[in-house]
Amino acid sequence: MIPLSWRIGGALVLIVTLMGGSAALAWQIQDSRLGKQLAEQAGLHKDDLTTISNAAAAQVRADQDKRLALEQRLAASDQTHHKELTDAQTDQARLRDRLATSDLRLSVFLDATDPASGCSVPTGTEAGGMVHGGARARLDPAHAQRIIGITDSGDQGLIALRACQAYAREVSTPK
Repeated sequence: MIPLSWRIGGALVLIVTLMGGSAALAWQIQDSRLGKQLAEQAGLHKDDLTTISNAAAAQVRADQDKRLALEQRLAASDQTHHKELTDAQTDQARLRDRLATSDLRLSVFLDATDPASGCSVPTGTEAGGMVHGGARARLDPAHAQRIIGITDSGDQGLIALRACQAYAREVSTPK
């Protein structure tokens, strides 16, 4: 027969083995459950990231569309102001040419009632003249050319100012 100490030792080894096996089984079950939870969380995280990415892409497309629309409006405005500027320059050049060829004469009204002017020009118009009103004096063509140059610069400045104001309005107003 087997001594009692050996039987107790064997029983203890059997108990320890069974406990170790049950612990390993418990660890495997726990690992399986945790793996499923992590897989579910990863799937939810992936869905959230997809939703966020889609929303960001839609926002980028909307911003690009707004920018394109603004660029198109600004280009149209720029073309309009460029045409206005070139038309004004053409008109001014035509006016300068007419002044140079004596086809057109500039004149100014005289204030015959001003005693400080020392002007004794009669206030009536000539019988065959087309100009009605008070007395007028013809300007020297060189002075007329300088006046046209000044008005040309002023016109260009006003057109540029309107273009800047239109640009500021387009950029500052949200659409």
